[in-house]
Amino acid sequence: MAYRQSFYQFLMTLRNPDSNEDIAAFANNAQFDSTFPRHEQDYEKLSEYLEENAAYLPSMTIFDEAYQDYKDKMQY
Repeated sequence: MAYRQSFYQFLMTLRNPDSNEDIAAFANNAQFDSTFPRHEQDYEKLSEYLEENAAYLPSMTIFDEAYQDYKDKMQY
C-alpha cells in the first residue's frame, strides 16, 4: 500500500502568509497549533478536534473544503 500523507502534511502545503484565502489562513494558524493531530487522516477525528480546540478556524466549512481537496489529492 502506498504511503498516504496526513491531513496536516497536506495542509502545510497550503500555507501562504501573504494570502487572504481562508484555507491559507487555516494552514498558517494550524502550523502554530502545538496540539494539532499531525498524523491524523480521519475526517471525524480531525473535525472533532477542530470544533473543540481551533478558535482560529472561523468556520468548519473551511476545514470541509480543505479536507475535500485532501481526499481528492489522496484519491480515496
